[in-house]
Amino acid sequence: MDFERLFRADLEKLKEDGNYRVFADLERRAGSFPKAHHHVDGTDTQDVTVWCSNDYLGMGQSAIVTAAMHEAIDKCGAGAGGTRNISGTNHYHVLLERELADLHGKEAALLFTSGYVSNWATLGTLLGRIPDVMVFSDEMNHASMIEGIRHSRARKVIWKHNDLDDLRAKLAAADPDAPKIVAFESVYSMDGDIAPIEAICDIADEFGAMTYLDEVHAVGMYGPRGGGVAEREGIMDRLTIIEGTLGKAFGVMGGYITGSTALIDWIRSFSSGFIFTTALPPTLAAGALASIRHLKKSEMERRRHKDNVAKVRLGLTRAGIPWLDNPSHIVPVMVRDAKKCKWISDILMDQHGVYVQPINYPTVARGAERLRITPTPLHTDADIAHLVASLSSLWSQCALARHVA
Repeated sequence: MDFERLFRADLEKLKEDGNYRVFADLERRAGSFPKAHHHVDGTDTQDVTVWCSNDYLGMGQSAIVTAAMHEAIDKCGAGAGGTRNISGTNHYHVLLERELADLHGKEAALLFTSGYVSNWATLGTLLGRIPDVMVFSDEMNHASMIEGIRHSRARKVIWKHNDLDDLRAKLAAADPDAPKIVAFESVYSMDGDIAPIEAICDIADEFGAMTYLDEVHAVGMYGPRGGGVAEREGIMDRLTIIEGTLGKAFGVMGGYITGSTALIDWIRSFSSGFIFTTALPPTLAAGALASIRHLKKSEMERRRHKDNVAKVRLGLTRAGIPWLDNPSHIVPVMVRDAKKCKWISDILMDQHGVYVQPINYPTVARGAERLRITPTPLHTDADIAHLVASLSSLWSQCALARHVA
């Protein structure tokens, strides 16, 4: 077989469909977030404003976080030295897991190298080791959850997105004696909608099911201490497992789960995705620890962030730019055409100094292509005005329909 020909043909098809992913060569400017240098053709640089970062609160640029990381690298060096089993658990790991358990009102926590790995490893282990278990997965769950479920080969039932009647019906139709896990997210990152967590817990309790909640797009952002949507709604105690990330609102890198002492120890003891991988470097753990401690006490970042989200939405509405209404912090600007979405993104970068990545198939359905805008507390009013004006100009050039308020 001509493997190279196969590779080139598949890549060419992606480009023809407008779904080929191009990674922007960006250099974040410390202390100037959301500004960045865009490296063009390996020679020139262009100043751009980033509008699609998941560093939602700009904590990756916080002096509190970077100072903690500098201190940790001076004390402990660069790497973790290997797996936690062989090379030892760094004390920063211990402190961070205690902080995360406290954040979510749980007995214990366990660190992973990313949110993807924490979902894949935890769900894969739970579903692979609990005899005859069934998993009930929201149809819009993240790829990491889907891969963990697939890897386990457990019996799975997909329920309609945030549809309580469908969830109840499918649980009721299942083997009453089978152990059950309901897996879902709080904030869904593409549409920005939020799950009815309490109602899902009510249904899960009715059928004796464990609940697994992914809060990666909510931790740091919601609740009085940044514990997520479940904290905001006062129902963290009703979730069996709360999973989160250190790489979004907390501004660093890594993933984690929280739960009971026995459950966390069980995952620690049986999950290959934890046991056989190199631990987070202590400098990352130290940065995350500082970020979480700060956001537990400070409301300023969340308040300013909320204000800027409202300003962006108001500006888009006044310009007639259609955005998908939702109760979260994510602002999806709907283009609904893959090639135009890519074209707008390219022109925004090249001619307007605005970086916002196009979101096309398979991340979203065909016909639902969008620019996923994520305002931060550090975007200025001038940044917002420039974004809206740039989009408005390109909307006219593309002959895209405007929304009439």
